[in-house]
This record gives sequence, C-alpha cells and structure tokens, in this order.
Amino acid sequence: MTGQPLPLIRIGGTPREMGLEFGRARKETILHMVSNVRAFLEETYGQIRLTWPEAILQAHKYLPFAQELTPKYVEELRAMAEGADVAFDDLMVVNCLEAITTDALHLLGCTTFLVTEEHTADGRVLIGHNEDWLPADESDVFLIHAEPDGEPSFLAMTYGALVPNIGFNSAGICQCCDSVYPSDVRIGVPRIFVSRAVLAADTISKAITAALAPHRAAGYNHVLVHSSGEAYNIEVSSRFFSMMYAQGGALVHTNHYLSRRMARLESDSHHLIGSRVRYFRAQRLLRRSHRHTPESFKEILRDHVNHPNSICSHEVIDDNPLDRQKTVCSLIIDLNEKQMYAAWGVPCQNDYFTYRLGS
Repeated sequence: MTGQPLPLIRIGGTPREMGLEFGRARKETILHMVSNVRAFLEETYGQIRLTWPEAILQAHKYLPFAQELTPKYVEELRAMAEGADVAFDDLMVVNCLEAITTDALHLLGCTTFLVTEEHTADGRVLIGHNEDWLPADESDVFLIHAEPDGEPSFLAMTYGALVPNIGFNSAGICQCCDSVYPSDVRIGVPRIFVSRAVLAADTISKAITAALAPHRAAGYNHVLVHSSGEAYNIEVSSRFFSMMYAQGGALVHTNHYLSRRMARLESDSHHLIGSRVRYFRAQRLLRRSHRHTPESFKEILRDHVNHPNSICSHEVIDDNPLDRQKTVCSLIIDLNEKQMYAAWGVPCQNDYFTYRLGS
C-alpha cells in the first residue's frame, strides 16, 4: 500500500441503514477478514484449541450482553452481515476475537500519545496513534465517515469486519484504544461494542461513562480527548478502572497498565516489557519539544528504537503466530481542525493523507 491513501466510505442514517451501507461497500474486505480469522484459528489450534464452530458457540455467549447494553450496534452488525451476504455468526466471532481467545494473541504494539494546546506550535490539540494488528488484515484497513441519526457524526479507522471505534466525532471527542491484559475477564459486553458506544458521546463525561459500561467482558485502555484540551486516560478491566488526567498537557499509553490498582490485575507482565520500552521512548520523544506539529508527530510514529517491536512496529515472519503483528495504520488527529492524517501500513514507508470530518 506504499503511497496510497486509505479507502474511505460514507454511511449514515439508522443503525440498520448504516450497517447495510457498510456491508455493501466493504463486502470484499469483510469476507477477507473472516477468512483470515478462520485461517488464524486453524494455524494456532495447537495453542488456542478453538475450531470455527466452537468459536461461534463462544461468541454467542457474549451476544445477550451486547444486545442488552448496545442494541444499536448489534443491529448495525446484523445489517452489515446482511449487506455483505455473510453469516452474522461469523461477524460476531471476528468482533469477539480478543475475548474468545482469552487475549492469547498478545498483540502488544499499539502506541497512543497526545499533547494539548500548551505543547503545540499553534495551540492545537494533537493525538498520535499507531494501530498494530495481524499483518494479514493490513489490506483491509479503511476509514468511515459516518452520520448516524441522533448521534454526532464521526471519522474513524477500522478494518475488515470490525465495528469502528478509533477516531473522533463532531462533538470534539476523540478516542484511541490500546489493548491491555487484565486477569479478571468474564462473559459480558465485548469491548469493541463498548468502545463503539464511546464514539456516540457528545461530552467527555459521557465518553468516560460509556467506556465503563456495566457487565463489560474486559476492557481496553481508552485515551479520551476533547477539543478544549481536556484529556483523560481510562484503564479498564471487567470490574475495575483507573482514571488519569493529562497533567501538564501530555500523555502516553501503550499496552500495560500504569496505575498501581490496575497493574495488580495484569496478566503476564513479563510479556509486556516491549510495551514499557515503547512507553518510555514515546515519553522521551514528546519531551523534546513544546511546539509540536503533525510533522513532529510523524517522526515519533516512525521511530524504530527497539526494532522490530518499536513504536513503528514491523512483522517478524518466524514469530509465533500468536505474537505476529505490525503497524497496519498510523493516525494523527487534529481535534481543532477536525481532521485526520492517516498512513496505510508502517508509517516509515508510507505517506500520510489528510481527511476531514464534514467534507
């Protein structure tokens, strides 16, 4: 994808209308991601021991919780399946993958950081995010410009058959998610449905409340930012959370818990050394300037210290399939201008293109 802009689709209306438009517009990528997940489960059967029919049975356990708390987004997913002419059960497996594999994937690469107006050259609020995931899904990354009925419009990144959750909306709320690994996982609302609901928030407090949905199965780390410069880091597990404010106008998060309360719940901390390296590296790079711009953010997102498990993450082919990952998309969000700079694939090899909400 070197040098190519990310595909963008426009959807709007009711949850059913949005899901149908999504499914019809991205049928090939949806089918490709379902095929990739099937192949992944087959390749890792010796470790995860989960067949596709068993994965469907596991995903069905989460459905009643999602239906109760986030019925609109379940309806979107059902319509997406209809629009793409694919089984709804298959899409539930894809959207519950982290839960039904009990986080065995250990995809550790996502990096998020931000600065508020006191640390930018022109008083803007900037957020940077590298999205790391299975390399086979890189070709399926795209952007969604959505205008839902009764909710703020939003511009978000997603891939394949996943409901969108990383982006920003017309109310000035931005969300970036990083995987974390709590030990208190349970059957409940899949975390991707929880984070999809955050994009519907029109205030920062509503965004935080949505991230802390009752009966959630586990949790992401949610970096939540408002265009006013109010910025929070919400570390979440199934039953607990910790809320941190962006003191001093800067914040970094990777894939390990920062708060003592949440760190006690962390599963396999030894496996998260690379996350800690990226966290401190991003902090150091942010401190080098108090006049950040999208260009300075690009340099941080392209950083290769601790390569290949660096901020700009590269695939190592002989890795265990459960650990195989790379940066599939890189984002810089300017909340004041309501625009996103997005690079498809590793940012060290690809250009950033500009997308605006509302245009």
